[in-house]
Amino acid sequence: MTSDNDAQNRLFEFIGRAELNAKLKKYGTKYSRIVNRLAIGDKGIWAKHTNPITFYNGKDVIYQQAAQFDPKDYPLELANTLQGKGYMNDKDELIQEPWSFEGLNVYALEDQQFILKKLLFPEAFQPKERFNLKKEDYSLLYDYMSRYPFESDFPKYDPTEFWPTYSKLLFYGREKNATLNPNIRIFNKYGDSYGYNIDNAYIVDFEHGVEFMLAVVVQSNENGIYNDGRYEYDTVTYPFLKNIGQVIYQEELKRVKKFKPDLSKFDFRK
Repeated sequence: MTSDNDAQNRLFEFIGRAELNAKLKKYGTKYSRIVNRLAIGDKGIWAKHTNPITFYNGKDVIYQQAAQFDPKDYPLELANTLQGKGYMNDKDELIQEPWSFEGLNVYALEDQQFILKKLLFPEAFQPKERFNLKKEDYSLLYDYMSRYPFESDFPKYDPTEFWPTYSKLLFYGREKNATLNPNIRIFNKYGDSYGYNIDNAYIVDFEHGVEFMLAVVVQSNENGIYNDGRYEYDTVTYPFLKNIGQVIYQEELKRVKKFKPDLSKFDFRK
């Protein structure tokens, strides 16, 4: 539906860095790590600590978890970690040197699509390679991954801020007046930061028997300055994502298929 940094950060606290990265490796990612919280300047030694957790049922404590510390660094051989020609610091001062992405989360595009495949089509993998999820767990994930903001009851989204196609970048871009196609469902996870837009999607047309997966990342930062809030999302990245999704969809409409896909498990239309 929408991207939620706070939700990710709470899961980071609860699960902890060590288990997160162990599970990434266990389930087959090759070029990814999760080492910090999002959008709070979390980096270095501070990101290795996670806070204690307590769950309550009314006034009764039903679960407690101590603070954790993860000493590992999860090194990866990365290129292009220095980008741009300057950045704004937390005092709104322009620093005339490249912005560094070193030591932050890494989620490679190849890994993102691989994980989406494993979620959508677990039967294509050996039992030991699949996620430990039940049929109803998969159904819940498919349902909520494909929902539009107005289909959510909790939380309830403000339609002026989160319009129907808000999160479906690879087919609709970010156009507020886009018309929803009732026969199309998009199962995706998108993101935006530092001028980058990303969308990892499985797009289904129930009427025409069309299905395809598409993962795309694109950036526009014409002035080369990071953290200044001046990125060309509206004029470059959103239109690009919309157009490439539409182009692939039109090609899939024309492509003759030897086998017609069974899309029934993805059909949550009411």
